[in-house]
Amino acid sequence: MVTGKNSHFSCAANFLRGRKCVFCGSFKVCKTGRSYVKCAQCGKAKSLTRLRREIALLRGFYQLQPAYRLAQDLGLDIKVVTRVYQRLREALYHVTELEGGKLKGEIELDEAYFGGRRKGKRGRGAAGKSVVFGLLERDGRVYTQVVESVTAEELMRHIRAKTRKGSVYYTDAFRGYQSLKRYGKHHTVNHSKSLVDRRTKNHINGIEGFWSYAKHILYNYRGVSKYHFPLYLKEIEYRYNHRKENLFKRFIKLYFGYVSP
Repeated sequence: MVTGKNSHFSCAANFLRGRKCVFCGSFKVCKTGRSYVKCAQCGKAKSLTRLRREIALLRGFYQLQPAYRLAQDLGLDIKVVTRVYQRLREALYHVTELEGGKLKGEIELDEAYFGGRRKGKRGRGAAGKSVVFGLLERDGRVYTQVVESVTAEELMRHIRAKTRKGSVYYTDAFRGYQSLKRYGKHHTVNHSKSLVDRRTKNHINGIEGFWSYAKHILYNYRGVSKYHFPLYLKEIEYRYNHRKENLFKRFIKLYFGYVSP
């Protein structure tokens, strides 16, 4: 049941009962003989059975349930679940790219390597992995981007596009960041010695924590294809940036187009 005043899911209670339009938020709705909910304000109609099923799928998405497991729990074809998940991830991808302006203030920069089990070198230089560049505004948002390489030119292109000039940047000692001092204040920490510089207290623990957060979520899916990986990455970025809000309510808004008052 999606009920309870203090529940993240209580925002869907009126939708499930057919008392509120999921498209415009109006309470001027009625039930038709075919068990559809029709809105007198926007004129749109929705099958109540289908609406309840889709909200159940959005709840599973919010709870990070893999599509195959949710399909088994609800007795649905996995293609139905995958279609809803895919549609929402595509919406999240575009919204995340459009959200907010440039990062500013104190910004931590780092790269991470995502991929399956593989023998050989780890980290920079590892073969067959997806390389992700991340920028985290301390006490603020994070921005991630899958990149082809970690050359100075590639990294600076993203830094100029997504941060304000004159910000304070924190990185590790990777040589790809050497030209960053021309764009703003640049502080480094040598990870071969410590995670936090004992003298200056410089660190990039914020972005390192985000990588752990991302990998923890991806572990639930037991492997993601390179083709779909950017969609999953932006989903995680969206979850992180809105972690203090009701994500389930936001997912309903994105999926149905409903604008909550």
